[in-house]
Amino acid sequence: MEERSTPFAEFENTALTRRRNLLPTWIKIFLWFFLIGGAIAAILLMAGSFLTHISLSLYGIKANHPYSMIGLLISSLFLYKGIVAYGLWFEQKWAVQAAIADAIIGIAICLIMMVIIPFTFPNISFTLRLELIPLYFYLVKMQKIKKTWENL
Repeated sequence: MEERSTPFAEFENTALTRRRNLLPTWIKIFLWFFLIGGAIAAILLMAGSFLTHISLSLYGIKANHPYSMIGLLISSLFLYKGIVAYGLWFEQKWAVQAAIADAIIGIAICLIMMVIIPFTFPNISFTLRLELIPLYFYLVKMQKIKKTWENL
């Protein structure tokens, strides 16, 4: 029997071979949050000189202006998360490796904000960072799908 080739053959059976299908639903939801957050961070950095007070917070780090040192750190973290979300959503080959780095950076910052900062600055109290829970599962999932993602 001869296989028939149609102009749409490359679009058939894409459900099994799409990289995006390797991602669980909860990660897909967070991707959209961070795509939007990354875009907002870029807008805030462009329009930061016109803003008088804007509250930024991520992983327990807080800032009141995007042009302060802490504000630039938070904005750059959101930009990086937006780039990773873009890469994962549009199935880029580098995306899983960047997501693993993103998870490790997030876990490290959460641990620093939980363990080191409260004991070095007396005005900051100990806070249990619950972001560690999804970050851990995010890291584990990205490590599991890394080989499959890169081979597709």
